[in-house]
Amino acid sequence: MTPSITEEISTVTLYERLGGAPGIRRIVDGAIAAHMENPAIRARFTPYESRPARVEEIKRHTCDFFARGTGGPDAYRGRSMAEAHRGMDIAPPEYEAAAGDILGTMQALGYDGATRAEVADILHTLKPDIIHQ
Repeated sequence: MTPSITEEISTVTLYERLGGAPGIRRIVDGAIAAHMENPAIRARFTPYESRPARVEEIKRHTCDFFARGTGGPDAYRGRSMAEAHRGMDIAPPEYEAAAGDILGTMQALGYDGATRAEVADILHTLKPDIIHQ
């Protein structure tokens, strides 16, 4: 018996709905660009403007982390979110600005509301690891 379309859709991972590695890279590229322009968090990113190799490294780690967290096959070998953000004293409004940039990028790229909501849920679970006050 062949699975119904509903059954097939329900087995598609978030990673696949995001477009796999290329889709996640588009989201990360757009979000980092948005962070660089966002007055609430721009100051955290401007030191990297003259360090393109470091920006690329951050993007690569972010893509791997995002892929792994959405059901993808990519192996994330970077630090945990808590370790990566330790000592940065990120305030809740900064976290919300960054999350908003990610979700805004997804909307601009045409991702549907349900997919954006699923990513928002994941971002919400990471919040305690990122905000350190």
